[in-house]
Amino acid sequence: MKRLKNDIKAIFERDPAAKSLLEVILCYPGLHAIIFHRLAHALHRRGLVLVPRVISQIARLLTGVEIHPGAKIGDGVFIDHGMGIVIGETAEVGDNVTMYQGVTLGGTGKEKGKRHPTVGDNVVLGTGARVLGPIVIGDYAKIGAGSVVLNNVPAHTTVVGVPGRVVIYDGERIPSVDLNHEDLPDPVAEMLHCLQNQIDLRFQQEKCIKEGKAK
Repeated sequence: MKRLKNDIKAIFERDPAAKSLLEVILCYPGLHAIIFHRLAHALHRRGLVLVPRVISQIARLLTGVEIHPGAKIGDGVFIDHGMGIVIGETAEVGDNVTMYQGVTLGGTGKEKGKRHPTVGDNVVLGTGARVLGPIVIGDYAKIGAGSVVLNNVPAHTTVVGVPGRVVIYDGERIPSVDLNHEDLPDPVAEMLHCLQNQIDLRFQQEKCIKEGKAK
């Protein structure tokens, strides 16, 4: 019950659309998926195989969120518009993590053992983010929408693009969960902007040279 209270509290803290406790309990499939997973994971830890998988499949049909019973999910995890989310068997998700639609915490092959990501505390995973392999996502990291992450991500950083590129913010700690995942830097756009500035500068130089010769 304590973990359930933390999960419900996370929804009220991070979703302005949440109006009442009854609404959250009845109408939030992300919360339903986590509740189903808590039950399936408890049975999985006791050595059962089939029953936990059946529970996870029922949860998938009802919520659109697929979480393997073996995955470890922390407290205060908020799954917002969770349709299409997939969390693999050996994935580990820390506390106060926020996931948006279409996030995948998956593997990269048929290797045995640890093959899915470990996500730290207070991480934001944007819409459609793909985090693949036995990598580590540090605390307070942000993964931009549509990013594909194949390497470790240090704490307090932001990853954008395909493949994911890390942008470090002076090592400053983020004091709370930052949900502004739409306001992320775009290194490719910045590079193209710099290139355009160089072209414009070169054009102006050539123009001045031609005007000087004409005079």
